[in-house]
Amino acid sequence: MRIFRIKSVLAVLFLAVSLVACSSDDNNKETPQTVSKAADVSGISGPATGKVGVDVNFDVSFIVDNACGEFDRISDISIGKESGFQVEAKYPTGTCANQTPTALHTVYTFSPQSKGTFEIKFKKSETEFLVKKIVIE
Repeated sequence: MRIFRIKSVLAVLFLAVSLVACSSDDNNKETPQTVSKAADVSGISGPATGKVGVDVNFDVSFIVDNACGEFDRISDISIGKESGFQVEAKYPTGTCANQTPTALHTVYTFSPQSKGTFEIKFKKSETEFLVKKIVIE
């Protein structure tokens, strides 16, 4: 009888420890605080010429959906057979008090490694790029 009681206590203790040890770790995952979304570029400004090996900075203007949006990153994109870049903005997952679309700016740095004429293309809409040409000497 005593052996049965010890085995029962050990079984209950084992089950209790197993349930605690195997609790879901999903509860500890943080929900993302922001969400990233493509932003359409409204303008590219910068020099028309540059030199090999010298970085050239372009000011890129883009529109975010509301006043809570801010620059996240520049990523590669293709529209049809053309490739270029798109600006991505990040937004908080909560509500934004000011829903007015806002214009923001970021800097894109082009590092030319050879002479020639280059086109810097940023996504203007779902179907077209805004293009800035630069001649590298």
